[in-house]
Amino acid sequence: MTTETAPILVARGKKDALLSPAMANRHGLVAGATGTGKTVSLRVLAEAFSERGVPVFLADVKGDLSGMAVPGGENPKIAARAEKLGLTDPPAGYPVVFWDVFGQSGHPLRTTISEMGPLLLSRLLGLNETQSGVMEIIFRAADDSGLLLLDLKDLRTMATYVGENAAGLRTRYGNVSTASVGAIQRALLALEGQGGDTFFGEPALDLDDLLQTDASGRGVVNILNAQSLLAAPKVYATMLLWLLSELFERLPEVGDPAKPKLVFFFDEAHLLFDDAPKALVEKIELTVRLIRSKGVGVYFVTQSPLDLPDTVLAQLGNRVQHALRAFTPREKKAVDAAADTFRQNPAFDAAKAITELGVGEALVSFLDGKGQPEMVERALIVPPRSRLAPLADAERQGIVRGSTLYGHYEQMVDRESAFEMLQARAQRREEETKPSRTQASPVEKLIGSMAQSAVRSIGSQIGRQIARGILGALFGGKR
Repeated sequence: MTTETAPILVARGKKDALLSPAMANRHGLVAGATGTGKTVSLRVLAEAFSERGVPVFLADVKGDLSGMAVPGGENPKIAARAEKLGLTDPPAGYPVVFWDVFGQSGHPLRTTISEMGPLLLSRLLGLNETQSGVMEIIFRAADDSGLLLLDLKDLRTMATYVGENAAGLRTRYGNVSTASVGAIQRALLALEGQGGDTFFGEPALDLDDLLQTDASGRGVVNILNAQSLLAAPKVYATMLLWLLSELFERLPEVGDPAKPKLVFFFDEAHLLFDDAPKALVEKIELTVRLIRSKGVGVYFVTQSPLDLPDTVLAQLGNRVQHALRAFTPREKKAVDAAADTFRQNPAFDAAKAITELGVGEALVSFLDGKGQPEMVERALIVPPRSRLAPLADAERQGIVRGSTLYGHYEQMVDRESAFEMLQARAQRREEETKPSRTQASPVEKLIGSMAQSAVRSIGSQIGRQIARGILGALFGGKR
């Protein structure tokens, strides 16, 4: 067994709680009430995956994960925990890449309107079923006309075009109500006010940049600054779901690898399912189930197992359960549900233990070599090796500017797309309506008509080849 495939020591109790890298893509759950140690457990897992050459993506919702970039050792509680557990590993920092949708404390993270696709975009904008249908028409009309949808001004212009030409488009695509187009335009303006104009555009994120290792073979820890994103929870949830879906679409099948290709941590996971329509929840369930075969492990981090649908919860074979409180009927139900998901240990009552766990203590159960859940153990989470305190702004900016990615994503590119092309069409129509001193002959008119027809045909073919949200069949788009 090599170091890269060595079991990961996550917690230590009467016996060690070891996570096998070969089982890490069977997904997992880190749960517990606020302040019980979920973030430290997430950090310990991320560090261990990095040490084994596995890249990690995680969202920093509290602003306290940036310290992973430098060695720890400054916290006496960490030193005391290491001594108590008999651990002698020295402090260590990890290769970190910082991302930020707004480009303020990390590399800008962008996608295009086309890559997001109509279903996820409708979810992002909070559209109802009728308005979502109009959004689908807008995307299809853009495809058939060879019009690229890259940023918000492209989508706004295309929505205006569809609204103004609703009568001519009705026989091909169906009814387009003025009210629905107006609702979409208002939602787009609101999204732009929340910073959506910085999220949509080019250069779009190249997923290969999330799958890097450093010169020592350690997996890069990609940290997304999500503090400001939590003010717009739908934006946060939709963006992470888009990333997960893109990974599913792009990565090849690998079966059961000796270790994951990437581990994806979804913090505040309840936001993914809050008020989500049934169709979207079904797509999420499908993605989680199938992405395992692409070598991607997904770990949901949330307060209670009840935050997740049963169909998703059933796919999370690796569990770290921190303390829960049971002061209300709902809280009691959450405790019982969490306890029932474990393979019971006759040495203790799991439901009772969940309410008694101290900070940094957890009930832990991982999958064994045969993919079966091991008996639950009560144990102390091992301490992280990186610094618990977040980086100062100057330290963070130094890492950002020292990254090999610096300069690529920082400069936005605005190439010709739907906005420019529709403007050009409007200008040509205006010029064509002006009286001409010289009338074309019938033969010239016929040649011109044939040429325009050929251009439209070529444009339509190109449009059908545009990547319609790499999300493909999963999220209602098409390549």
